Amino acid sequence: MTHTISVLVVNRFGVLSRIAGLFSGRGFNIESLNVAVTSDPNISRMTIVTRGDDKKIEQITKQLNKLVDIIKVVDLTEEKFVDRELILIKMNAEPRVREEILRVVDLFRAKIVDVSHSTYTIEITGHEGKISGMLELLEPFGIKEMVRSGRIAITRGTKSIN
Repeated sequence: MTHTISVLVVNRFGVLSRIAGLFSGRGFNIESLNVAVTSDPNISRMTIVTRGDDKKIEQITKQLNKLVDIIKVVDLTEEKFVDRELILIKMNAEPRVREEILRVVDLFRAKIVDVSHSTYTIEITGHEGKISGMLELLEPFGIKEMVRSGRIAITRGTKSIN
C-alpha cells in the first residue's frame, strides 16, 4: 500500500541524508520526496511517498521520530488530505498535431509555458490520476522530456501537523 508521510524537521545540514539513510537501511524505497522550507525559515516540511504494509510503515515512523532533528511525523494515509504534483512535459509539436495537443492541454486545465518551432512545454498540476490520464493521451504525440516535482500533501480542514 502507498503511504504519504509528512515530516516537520529542523532546517539543518544533514537532516535529509539521515532520513534517506533510515529508509535505505531498512530496505524501503522512497517513491517521491519533496522538501521545502515552511513559513518558519528554521523548519522544513518533507513529504515522503513510500510503499509498505501498515506494520512496516509504523516501524519507519517510530524510527523517524527517534531522529534528533525531527519535530513531527504524520502518516497522512490515515487522514483526509489533499495532494498535488507538478509536472513539466516537453512535447514534439509538429504543426499537424498542435491542435490535438492544445485540446488535451485545455481538457486537463494545463498550461503551455514555452513554445518553440517544434516543441511545446506543458505544465500540469494535480493528483496522480489526473497526471497519468494526461500523460496517456499525450504519449502518442511524442514526449521528448519530462520532470516531476514529487507529491506534496496537506491535511484537509482545520487539522494541522504544526
